[in-house]
Amino acid sequence: MTVSHHPAPLPTTDSDLETRLRDAGIQPTRQRMAIAQVLLHSPVHMAADDILLSARHFLPSLSRATVYNTLPLFVEKGLLRALRLDPERTVYDSRTDTHSHIYHEDTGMLEDLPAEMLQWPSLPAISENLELVGLDLIVRVRQRPTQCTAQKQQPNNQRG
Repeated sequence: MTVSHHPAPLPTTDSDLETRLRDAGIQPTRQRMAIAQVLLHSPVHMAADDILLSARHFLPSLSRATVYNTLPLFVEKGLLRALRLDPERTVYDSRTDTHSHIYHEDTGMLEDLPAEMLQWPSLPAISENLELVGLDLIVRVRQRPTQCTAQKQQPNNQRG
């Protein structure tokens, strides 16, 4: 079984953004348009506070509450994906097609993982009354400790 979702074309003008919001069933208020300008012009991975800071360039009076209330609406309407990286960190992805990620735990950077880098041996067997709607894979990485750091972390069992 193949799961394939193709991303919607990215809006290039404010009029395109407004149309995309309306097509998703979202009233395009000034606040929502400011948030959409940050998220929907190009593929991005952003946390809510980063979205707030960027959207304030378009609408300086934008409140944190408005951003935090709008993001779940955009996710519900299919404009964003919410990626829960850990209990304290959610990143919003403007690419809604099925794709995987590499998450750099030491820097917080999240990047798309090209599909050709993955080989899926098989999909899990699912009940006939269920439908596969997507595969989410986040590969977590971090820098290896340097040789000096690794030696300091090893217990010293030799006594002289």
